[in-house]
Amino acid sequence: MEVKCQAITMLILLITLLWPVIESQSVNIPEIEHARVLDAVLQNYAYTALINPKTGVSYDADVPKNFTRVQISALRLRTGSLFTRGVLMYKEFKIPTGVIAQPYVEWLVLVYQNLGNRSEMYYSLPGYMYLAPVLGLLAYNGTDVSPGNRPELEIRASKEPVSIDFGSVKPAPQGSNPMCVWVDLHGQANFTNVVSGNQCFAFKQGHYSIVAKSNSKSESVPPSSSPSIVPPATSEAVKPDRNGGIDSRVWWFVIYAVGGCVVFVFLAVLALSIRGHNKRKKTRKMEQAAEGGEPLHTTMVGGMKAPTAMVTRTQPTLETEYVP
Repeated sequence: MEVKCQAITMLILLITLLWPVIESQSVNIPEIEHARVLDAVLQNYAYTALINPKTGVSYDADVPKNFTRVQISALRLRTGSLFTRGVLMYKEFKIPTGVIAQPYVEWLVLVYQNLGNRSEMYYSLPGYMYLAPVLGLLAYNGTDVSPGNRPELEIRASKEPVSIDFGSVKPAPQGSNPMCVWVDLHGQANFTNVVSGNQCFAFKQGHYSIVAKSNSKSESVPPSSSPSIVPPATSEAVKPDRNGGIDSRVWWFVIYAVGGCVVFVFLAVLALSIRGHNKRKKTRKMEQAAEGGEPLHTTMVGGMKAPTAMVTRTQPTLETEYVP
């Protein structure tokens, strides 16, 4: 019974680890390099608002004139406080407790983005239309808050997900359902269901929105050349974060192959464990049956012990006893 419980626990853990891979439905954002350059520049502008910042207070920052509808903000926190307390409300984001930052730093800055009418320009999804603006939440090293290109951190929720409340969104086209979309830092868009109207959940940083499948190709805006972005005078040169890795489809194949091998090995070990457990259980039963029998009495015959019966079944009778 104990072996079966351990096996079931291991199986549940394995399914939990592979669940995001099995469930995710994803497409790639074309020309994600332009969006990553924009992230670095907006981070630089956001840091200009952090002049003697107070912990846990968000500061809105100014953007270039050609980005009038783009909104950015910066929030400086202690990493330990983010993990133990979370953030009750940061713009549209509600950050729960248990958020982990890697690599660990004492201070971090959460940069908020609202790309407004620039959403489809930088995060074009062919075949989909945006019902809400793209919102970004990225983490950076907050030890030095002077303007400049700061190291990017990776944050993820380890307990409850981060919730994003988009407020009012556009109605979806007839015959299409709204969907939450999360774009990771490598340009992969993952779709999930909308929760309670206009709310989405996420476990990692990136960019988020609500989309729906468009009825015609004309509704999807192709990626155009990005407008010139003028960084602040104090900023460093910003280089695109090009991800020259292996194609994502190859990674999916590798992950499925490794997952299948792990499941096969696990089932083989489980079968051998159950078989060995049953064999040992049968052996113990036989030993208990042998030990539970009635022991024979012994007596000394010469210099040896020999089994002997305590009572005879029939008493011998002499023939002379019947003579009258």
